[in-house]
Amino acid sequence: MTSATEQQLGEPERTGPPPAAATPGAAPPEPDAFDRDVLPAPRNAQSVLLRSLLRPRRRRLWLTTVLLLVQQAAVQAGPLLVAYAIDHAIPQVREGRHGALAAVAAAYLGCGLAAGLLQRAFIRVAALISQDVLIELRARMFRHAQTLSLDFHERYTSGRLISRATSDVESIRELLTDGLEELIGVVLSCVYISVLLIVLDWRLGLVTLVSYVPLYVAVRIFQRRSMVAYRRRSTAVAAVIVKFTETMNGVRPVKSFRREVPNDAAFDELNHRHYRANGDAILEMARYVVGSRLIANVTVAGIVVWGAYRVAGGGMALGVLAAFALYLRRLYDPIDRLGMFLNSYQSAAASLEKIAGLLAQAPTVPEPERPAPLPPAAHGRPGREVVFDRVRFGYRTGGEVLPEFSLRLPAGQLVAVVGATGAGKSTLAKLLARFYDPTGGRVLLDGTGLADLSTADLRRAVVMVTQEAFLFSGTVADNISIGRPDATREDVEAAARAIGAHDFIAALPDGYDTDVRKRGGRISAGQRQLVAFARALLADPGVLILDEATSSLDIPGERAVQHAMRTVLAGRTAVVIAHRLSTVEIADRVLVMSAGRIVEDGPPAELIAADGHYAHLDAAWRDGLA
Repeated sequence: MTSATEQQLGEPERTGPPPAAATPGAAPPEPDAFDRDVLPAPRNAQSVLLRSLLRPRRRRLWLTTVLLLVQQAAVQAGPLLVAYAIDHAIPQVREGRHGALAAVAAAYLGCGLAAGLLQRAFIRVAALISQDVLIELRARMFRHAQTLSLDFHERYTSGRLISRATSDVESIRELLTDGLEELIGVVLSCVYISVLLIVLDWRLGLVTLVSYVPLYVAVRIFQRRSMVAYRRRSTAVAAVIVKFTETMNGVRPVKSFRREVPNDAAFDELNHRHYRANGDAILEMARYVVGSRLIANVTVAGIVVWGAYRVAGGGMALGVLAAFALYLRRLYDPIDRLGMFLNSYQSAAASLEKIAGLLAQAPTVPEPERPAPLPPAAHGRPGREVVFDRVRFGYRTGGEVLPEFSLRLPAGQLVAVVGATGAGKSTLAKLLARFYDPTGGRVLLDGTGLADLSTADLRRAVVMVTQEAFLFSGTVADNISIGRPDATREDVEAAARAIGAHDFIAALPDGYDTDVRKRGGRISAGQRQLVAFARALLADPGVLILDEATSSLDIPGERAVQHAMRTVLAGRTAVVIAHRLSTVEIADRVLVMSAGRIVEDGPPAELIAADGHYAHLDAAWRDGLA
C-alpha cells in the first residue's frame, strides 16, 4: 500500500466559488458578476456588436436610405402643391383656365402613388435586413453559449439565457422592424421641412427652428429616464422567465413537497415587479408625449396667429400660410412617433447591452491557439497515462479549493476514488475532463498538457459519464451515436450489447428507433444511465470517467454493467467515482479521500487487509447489504 497523505486534494467540491465568511456588522459582499442580470462588457461592446451585425448588409442599408430619401421628397411635395394651387391655380380657374389645377392634382396624385410604392419597397428591404440580423444574433448567442466553460453555465442560469434569446431579441426586432423607418423618416422630415419653411418664409421658419430647443431637451430627458426604466423592465422579465423555468424543471419535487403555494407567492412577487417596471416605462412615455405635444401646440398656435396677421396685412400669401400650417403638422406629428421610436430604442438598447455582455464573456477553458497533436496510444492499447503535476485549483472569486498535489495514473489502470460526499472526488474528475483548468500546475495526457490539446482531440480521448444521464429528444440510436456520429447501426447495437442495454432497447415500441422524448422521459432513470454508458463506450475513449454513474441502476442493472466493464475497460484508463463499493470490486487501485486528502492508495484487497478507512467503508457497506 502506498501512502498518499502528502497528496492534498482540497476541500469539498462546489458548483461555485466558496462563500465569503460573514462578519458581524460588515457590509454584505459585492455580488458576483454572474449574479447580475447585466454581465460586464467593454464600454463600446454594444456599438461594436451592432456594427458587426450591420456591416455585411451595408448595401441594403444604403438602399433603404435612398428609398426613404426619395419617398420623403414625394411626401413633402404635397403642401407646396397646395400652396401653388391656392395662390396660382385657383385664380386661373376663375378665369376659365383649368390646366394648372389639373396639373397640380395629377402631380399630387403621382407623388402619393410614388410615396406608397417607395414605402412598400422600403418595408420589404428593411424586413430582410432585420430578419437577417436576428437570425445571425440568435445563432451567435447559441454558438457562443456552447463555447463558454462549465463554470459559466453553473452560475448563469438557463432562464437568463432563454430571456436573452427571446424577449431581448424580440425588443431588437421591434426596433429594426418599426424603429428604423420611424427614425430615418422623422430625421428626413425635420430636415426637408426645416429647409422648406425657411424657403417659404424665413421669419416664421426661424421661430420654428427655435422650438427645436425645448423639444430636444424633452427628448434627452425622456431618453435618460426611460433607459433606466427599460433596464429594470428587462431584468424583471428575465427574473420571471428564470422562476418559471426553474419551477417547471423541478415540477416533481414541487408536487412532492407541496411547493405550489409558496411558488405561487414568489412568482406573484416577480410578476408584480415586472408589472411595476413596465408601468414606469409607460409612464415615462406618457410624460414625454404630453410635454412634446404642449410644445408643438403652443408653437403652431403662435405661428398661425402671427401668419394670419401678416396675410391680413398683405405681407404673406394665403397659400404660403396654408403650406406652413400643413408643414407644421407634418413636423410635429412625427414627434409622437419619435417618442415611440425612443421607446423601442431604449428597450432594445437595454436588451442589446445584456446580449453584448453575454457575447463578451470569454471561456475560462479556452481552445489553444496552436493545438499540440495527441500522440497515438502506446503499444496499440486504448489506455493513456494521466499525470496531475503539482496541480492546485481555486475559483476566480474565491480562495484556493484544491491545494497543490501530484498524482500519476498509469495507462490501462482502473482507479476507483471513494470517500464521503464533498471530499473533492468530483472536482478531481472535472479537472481530468478539463471542465475546469487548474490555477496551478498541469494535467497531462500521455505527456501532453490538456490545455495544449484541441477540444476535439481531448473529447475523443477523455469521456465522462455523470450521475445524471441526459438524453436529447430523438431516438435511442441517435442518443447512443452522439459518442461517435459516424457509427453504423451495427456499432450502436454492439455498444448497447456490451453494456447490457440491448434487451430493454429491443423491447421498446420501436426498438432503437424509439423516440425517448424530452430529457429521455419515456424510459426509466436506470435505462437512461445504460444508454449514457453505451454512448460513452461507443466513443472508444482512452480515458473513461464514471462520476457516480451507477447510482441510478438497480442491483441487476449494476451487476450487468460491472460484468460489461470488465471486458470493455480492459486496457483502458478508467477513473470510477462511486459511493457504492460494489463498483470498486473490479478496480486495480483505490484512492480513499477524506477531508480533501488522499488518505489511502492501493489495491482493494490490500486496503481491506490494512484495516484502515477503506476497510471500515467496506465493512459498513457489507453490513448494509445484510
